Amino acid sequence: MSSASSDEELGTEYTFYRDKPDWKDIEPLSQDEDDPVVAIDYSPEFTDVFNYFRAIVSKGEKSERALILTKDAVKLNPANYTVWQYRREVLKELNKDLYEELCFIEAIIFKQPKNYQVWQHRRILVEWVNDPKYEKNVTKIAIEKDAKNYHAWQHRQWVIKRFNLYEDELNFVEKLIELDVRNNSAWNHRYFIINNSTGFTEDILRKEIDFTLENIRKATENESSWNYLRGLVLHNNQGLSGNKTITEFCESLYSSGNKSSFLLSLIVDICGEQASKGVVDADVKIERGRALCEELATKIDPIRKNYWRYIAENLENGIKTSGDSSKVL
Repeated sequence: MSSASSDEELGTEYTFYRDKPDWKDIEPLSQDEDDPVVAIDYSPEFTDVFNYFRAIVSKGEKSERALILTKDAVKLNPANYTVWQYRREVLKELNKDLYEELCFIEAIIFKQPKNYQVWQHRRILVEWVNDPKYEKNVTKIAIEKDAKNYHAWQHRQWVIKRFNLYEDELNFVEKLIELDVRNNSAWNHRYFIINNSTGFTEDILRKEIDFTLENIRKATENESSWNYLRGLVLHNNQGLSGNKTITEFCESLYSSGNKSSFLLSLIVDICGEQASKGVVDADVKIERGRALCEELATKIDPIRKNYWRYIAENLENGIKTSGDSSKVL
């Protein structure tokens, strides 16, 4: 197994630590791989840097040269937890300017946006300086490059909750949904923001249901908005069947000829919920729900026919569909 070339990371003018006069007092410490079946073919630069890194760790040296060495080490392997941990120890020991470190890690993040360790390092630095002023912009840039970057979203949610930065966040996420209504991360973030700030009051629920239904109309096969709608109903004592806005929307969409599996699944749940509440025409609701399940099983989602028939058989028992047919086995 061959390691990537280090020339791009350390530069063509790289000087080996073994050739640096100010490192002559350190005996490099080689990695003991214990006779591996397939040895990793590390580049000479990688071997050089990490041999000296292991040496200073063993000595517990926390110096300016150790800080420079950790910088070279993370450039070669930004996923190495031990290097980042030791770098933090050196930063603290030397009382370094942590804002300079935030600039350094920002550059690493934009090169390694899905690397957990670089985001973790940044989070700890933000905790140390107790200052989140750069974080929304850093995560915004990362999200614009990749809207599904889990680490960027996680960092953004952490910093918002930790420093109470909810203001204007709904506008941010709404723009993302306008750009891509199927952005599941944006829908998840919208739920997170409301749930942790204002909460789902009656007024907010009404507005959110209207917002969600409007976006469902734009893309009726979009699983994200349907799941968000289901999440909203969890905060509504009326349930699905008791919310006239939702039931009328579903019936109107179904009457128009729409056969989205998400729509039919929701109507099945509405039928089951109505039956469980003991409405006068409960038997009719159950039969309708079963008919929709059969349609799903035979025409719309036949790969999960056993699941839909299971739901049909147990409709009167209040068993709900998952609302996410892609996750049903």
